[in-house]
Amino acid sequence: MTDKKKLIFVLIPLAVVVLAVFAFFYSRQIRQQQDPITATAFKLNTVVTITVYDSQDQGILDGALALCDEYERIFSRTLEESELYQLNAGTLPQENGAFLLSDSLSDLISQGLYYSNLSGGAFDISIAPVSSLWDFTSGEAVLPDEQALSEALPLVDHSQIFLDGNSLRFGMEGMELDLGAIAKGYIADRIKDYLVSRGVESAIIDLGGNILCVGERTDGTPFRIGIQRPFADRSETAAIVEIDGKSVVSSGIYERYFEKDGVLYHHILNPDTGYPYDNGLVSVTIISDESVDGDGLSTSCFALGLEKGMELIDSLPDVYAVFITEDGGLHFSEGFEDAFSVSYGE
Repeated sequence: MTDKKKLIFVLIPLAVVVLAVFAFFYSRQIRQQQDPITATAFKLNTVVTITVYDSQDQGILDGALALCDEYERIFSRTLEESELYQLNAGTLPQENGAFLLSDSLSDLISQGLYYSNLSGGAFDISIAPVSSLWDFTSGEAVLPDEQALSEALPLVDHSQIFLDGNSLRFGMEGMELDLGAIAKGYIADRIKDYLVSRGVESAIIDLGGNILCVGERTDGTPFRIGIQRPFADRSETAAIVEIDGKSVVSSGIYERYFEKDGVLYHHILNPDTGYPYDNGLVSVTIISDESVDGDGLSTSCFALGLEKGMELIDSLPDVYAVFITEDGGLHFSEGFEDAFSVSYGE
């Protein structure tokens, strides 16, 4: 082989590599220069916002919002045509005395039972007979009837929910399920699955404060997610955490509440008393890989209180929490500030 041919033999592969590297960085630069596309709508009884950073395909956003409608028709406790509503009403099809569930409803109930058991019943998906007596949205500040509350309390017992595959039996007549404390996380996870299946690698799913990130920013930096300061404007944060590919979910007394005779009543109810928990906490924020876990754990840890809630979080792998107490103090779980970059007062 002549020297000229040897040179060509070396240069051609080198040129291919150079072109490939150039194409990679050029396409990445183009993606970074694109404005993100976003869609906002009122769904799941909250404001839903989906933002995609590395695509200009509006059809992807339409598909993501359509998933919210699809799952609301399964999980809503108040929508009469929903599967859960029919289960609670006893009108869902049965076989051998058991209700027949869709895969999605069975899966979510299974997740709810896991956290009901994990929390020792402090979080309980059978709270519906009690939670249905409270109204935190009308602005009327009316307490439940004491007699009705006392009659509802015995029906709250997750150990009397018997789930076998897609078949469900209740151990007591009159039991109902409320999946509102865990459904948004499950839905966020399914939306993330959908976005990834459409080739999205950089996005934020915001289901009314349930945040789930797909990847990182198109420039390779993490997303900066704010932890809201309780009772402050949504733009005011207690801390900002840098994350990628993870979920950030908060549960707090500031989300749905009313005041009556100087007492604040919020929506996180104690299954033992039927009244809101009063344990010195104002919010719990969970960072996890799956948003359904963040949902289940944020409510469970709030219900357990600071000490027991922190013990639970520290016993679980790859899950982190920050508890905010009534005095405004931030309490981080073990390893939180080593795992994430945290800034304050923004």
